[in-house]
Amino acid sequence: MQSNRLEKLLDFLENEPNDPFLLYAIATEYLGIKDANSALKYFEILLLEHQNYVGTYYHLGKLYEALDRKEEAIKTYQAGMLIAHTLRDNHALSELQSVYNSAIGLNEDD
Repeated sequence: MQSNRLEKLLDFLENEPNDPFLLYAIATEYLGIKDANSALKYFEILLLEHQNYVGTYYHLGKLYEALDRKEEAIKTYQAGMLIAHTLRDNHALSELQSVYNSAIGLNEDD
């Protein structure tokens, strides 16, 4: 089922190559089938071509953490917080702040 959905998303992307939602959906589909390298490729495309697509920062940061690339995760969270603040997306800002704090070792109890 997931591969069929992924195939459809990839087909859609051929017709709409600049659609950030499609790039995001493809990246998350790859995560779902445990293909971290392909997910990383699409998240990084999003980061380069659609900096204001706020959802990228959380998921890319988490992927970097899963790949033991903690410094890149922290930088990604920081960049996402700046974008979320600029866009006044307080929900995304709060989520990014939480994962950032966790990544740098701050607990809410500290």
